[in-house]
Amino acid sequence: MNKKPLLATWSALAEKTLGPTDWFEIDQLQIDAFADITLDHQVIHIDPTAEATKALGGTIAHGFLGLSMLSHLSRDLIAPYVNEKVVLNYGLNKVRFITPIPASSKVRLTITIRKTEPRPQGVLVTYESVVEIHNLQKPAFFAEQLILILE
Repeated sequence: MNKKPLLATWSALAEKTLGPTDWFEIDQLQIDAFADITLDHQVIHIDPTAEATKALGGTIAHGFLGLSMLSHLSRDLIAPYVNEKVVLNYGLNKVRFITPIPASSKVRLTITIRKTEPRPQGVLVTYESVVEIHNLQKPAFFAEQLILILE
């Protein structure tokens, strides 16, 4: 199979929005586990009684925890277009954390395809990811992501 069908599929999605996903809860157990794995035990993430945490209204997820959830959240959005091909995280061009994610909040993802480029091994896709927090107006964060879909 050549790259043309895969490239044509993704090129046809340019400037289209996929999503949003279903809501996904980020709870305190996940936040604590992330703190343990990354050794980032800042009180705003793990101690609901700390003064700094109280000022935020409770513990919040690490920004990088939310960012790390992009792979999970985007899976269902891109699956129909990859036909079980290997999808590699190629990187991020830009990330902005806008609103902290409170513990036990639900988040969801919407992506907008920005660019597709042929590569010798497949197709490089650039898309904007926006993660919303349930019942909050401002998004948690947005990121410009790149994935390489292997042919």
